[in-house]
Amino acid sequence: MPNLNWFTRKDLTLAPTPNCWDIIALVIVLTLLIMLGWAAQQMLSPFQLSQPKTVITLDPHILPEYALRSTLRMLIALCFSLLFTFTIGTWAAKSRKAEKLIIPIIDLLQSIPVLGFLSLTVTGFITLFPGKLLGPECAAIFAIFTSQAWNMMLGFYQSLKTLPQSLSEAVQIMQLNAWQRFWRFEVPFALPSLIWNTMLSLSAGWFFVVASEAISISNQDIRLPGIGAYIALAIEQANQQAIILAILTMLAVICLYDQCLMRPLTYWSNQFNTEASSTKRPWIVLMFSRTHLLKSIAKIYAHFKDYTQKQAPPLKPGFKLNTQTQAYCYWLYYGLGLMLLGYWIKSLLQIDWTPFKILQLHEFYETFILGLITTARIIVCTTLAALIWIPIGVWIGLRARWATRLQPIIQFLAAFPANLLFPVVVALIVQHQLSVNIWTSPLIILGTQWYILFNVIAGTQTLKKSMHDVSTLFQLPQWIRWRRLILPGIFPHLMTGIISAVGGAWNASIIAEYVEWGPHQLIATGLGSYIALQYRSGHFVQLTLGITMMCLFVLIINRVVWAPLYHWAQKRCQ
Repeated sequence: MPNLNWFTRKDLTLAPTPNCWDIIALVIVLTLLIMLGWAAQQMLSPFQLSQPKTVITLDPHILPEYALRSTLRMLIALCFSLLFTFTIGTWAAKSRKAEKLIIPIIDLLQSIPVLGFLSLTVTGFITLFPGKLLGPECAAIFAIFTSQAWNMMLGFYQSLKTLPQSLSEAVQIMQLNAWQRFWRFEVPFALPSLIWNTMLSLSAGWFFVVASEAISISNQDIRLPGIGAYIALAIEQANQQAIILAILTMLAVICLYDQCLMRPLTYWSNQFNTEASSTKRPWIVLMFSRTHLLKSIAKIYAHFKDYTQKQAPPLKPGFKLNTQTQAYCYWLYYGLGLMLLGYWIKSLLQIDWTPFKILQLHEFYETFILGLITTARIIVCTTLAALIWIPIGVWIGLRARWATRLQPIIQFLAAFPANLLFPVVVALIVQHQLSVNIWTSPLIILGTQWYILFNVIAGTQTLKKSMHDVSTLFQLPQWIRWRRLILPGIFPHLMTGIISAVGGAWNASIIAEYVEWGPHQLIATGLGSYIALQYRSGHFVQLTLGITMMCLFVLIINRVVWAPLYHWAQKRCQ
């Protein structure tokens, strides 16, 4: 029988005595669990598509409940996004064959707007969970997932592809297996970029929460209780007081998950960076460190983990499958791929294509021209955003204290939905008789700039401090530092940010080119307004045409422009 000598005699004789910090921590944890459990239970409420839509009220007293239910959807989508990032991102970074398949698929999925995912999936989710609100809830969570996962996966994939040679040599010297290499070296190296991209993905989820909680299907509106549905109703009724209350509620929620989630994660990730400056411990980390009972439970878990690792047989480094097993895996891989392809072809054959025959040639030409107009608008907005936020992001990334201070402010600004600026935009354009095609474009920048800023900050924080010290010692001019050190160091992260920014800009164009505030409607010329109009009108055929044209534009731009630049950044700027 093994000797379970996990503790010293002193540890066994001195029982932990709970203190006031234990009570406070337990109250906070239990309160959060009860609130999230209650919100999860509401997802199982009865629901019928034929019945009247869920009643949404602008009563300020209901806002905490709406905030809780929206936050739960965001957290569930974030969990699935992290799982997707660790599995698919790692697979794409480690396998050349998988990379050739996964990256184009991600480009395709990234090009599909959130409204497209909602239109294509909401019916399936409602059918999957008949008679339950869980169907529309899953559709909303999936829509939020699509606004989070691609950016996180591409950022993590880029970090693994640019792993320094010194870390790879250290892994070989220590003879670690693939599992140990992943959790001890690769994940810690990718943590700064992953955390910043997680913050950005949470903010992107808030940006599209209005579309995900106010769903239109079969000429019926489905309103899920949440901040997004609250904002949608406030816009319909042109209620400025409700908009202000929604902004304050979002600010409170963002501050809460910044304090309880993002700051502890940022503080924890600094232990893997030897060049990171010491940061002040967040209050929640300080609170848990002062507990007695919870620290004892953590010690028991740590001792048990160490014991099981010592008793477990060591994994052999460099483990590889034999040739026959590899052949079976490849056959299984391609077999599953053929099954999915056959199912997809069968689904296409079962679709009633009769409604699509009403499309005329001039409609294809019209959507193509609208796509060119929106492309030009996105290029201008993304270029302006890059010129503004690259120097600001580098300045923030080089100063750890300022990065910590500005983190919640940047998160709030990134999470700020463009819909909340509709009253300001409408008032300015109507009063001053401005051009709708020009002055609605700043709403697109609102959806692009944060991808660039977050990735530039993350890239700057990965630069070695010794290189900055050498450049300071030799008193190199500022333009040489930027040309030889900063720009090559952040360029892979910058390309990831720009690719994600362009994808976000296409989604934001649907919101920016169709501005609605009460009885006022301002429609700019572009593919985004075309999709928004067809979605609200329930014209599925024209909506499919607009989404398909948008996907083609994004794919062509990614393949012709961004993919070559991204590969060049991986080879020349590593």
